[in-house]
Amino acid sequence: MGRKKIALIGAGQIGGNLALLAAQRRLGDVVLYDIPQAEGLAKGKALDIQQLCAVTGLDSRLAGTASYDDVAGADVCIVTAGVPRKPGMSREDLLATNVGIIRDVATNLKRVCPKAFVIVVSNPLDAMVYAMKALTGLPKQRVVGMAGILDTSRFRTFVALELGVSVEDVHALVLGGHGDDMVPILSTCSVGGVPVQRLLSRERLDAIVDRTRKGGGELVNLYKTGSAYYAPAASAIAMAESFLLDRKRVFPCAAFLEGEYGIQGYYFGVPVVIGAGGVERILEVDLAPDERGMLERSLESVKRTVAETKL
Repeated sequence: MGRKKIALIGAGQIGGNLALLAAQRRLGDVVLYDIPQAEGLAKGKALDIQQLCAVTGLDSRLAGTASYDDVAGADVCIVTAGVPRKPGMSREDLLATNVGIIRDVATNLKRVCPKAFVIVVSNPLDAMVYAMKALTGLPKQRVVGMAGILDTSRFRTFVALELGVSVEDVHALVLGGHGDDMVPILSTCSVGGVPVQRLLSRERLDAIVDRTRKGGGELVNLYKTGSAYYAPAASAIAMAESFLLDRKRVFPCAAFLEGEYGIQGYYFGVPVVIGAGGVERILEVDLAPDERGMLERSLESVKRTVAETKL
């Protein structure tokens, strides 16, 4: 068997970090694609990381390109293409511009790598991954959105910092849409097996939930010129690795639902099993009544954003 091929659509901050992490984790060879105006950026990052590989003893081959023909045959495509958020913008503000970009990406991926596992990172996430599936016609198992892993990592981080414990011992889930009404699930959050609600007051938990929901905006305001890129890249690579190595990891991801959680025909953040078959299973979690109510409100936001794509 030859080495796997990983296509990264978008050579911006997330794309560059994706390329580095894919090489460091020895997942395969990497093609970093961007539009002709940014071809130098894509080629420069690929060459820079290729030279890093010589220092660190990595064998991945990296290439930058502005031609989708170089993406042909990719096993995994991670899509970050689109305009990043700026201070004062919501994810939904990005919709009009980014849906046009996703349309172009989807048309080309359908042509050159119709068997790829496609991970969408572009925002507004729930609408962009919905558009990707609709425009490529790929089965639901092979189109998934990266959102819940990132949101959950923020939630876990804030709980660990609050309690002064290792983040490895904080177990949590953030479900729903990738927006300000996402739902950190307190009823299943635990620290070393101890329910978090026994360790923190409701006031402190509410503050952590609020910070989690606004975690992306917090970084946008700090960076001033863009949005998060280290943690999103690590999250998408974890998904790609589970697919390529058939690890069967359980992640909260934006998956296409057909009756699960009472939701029909939308991408929504839920726990899924990712293996060689792509999204192999969707796991249903028992939720407290208030959590289910919050998920329903989150779904309404997703429905409105998807409707605005006008596909």
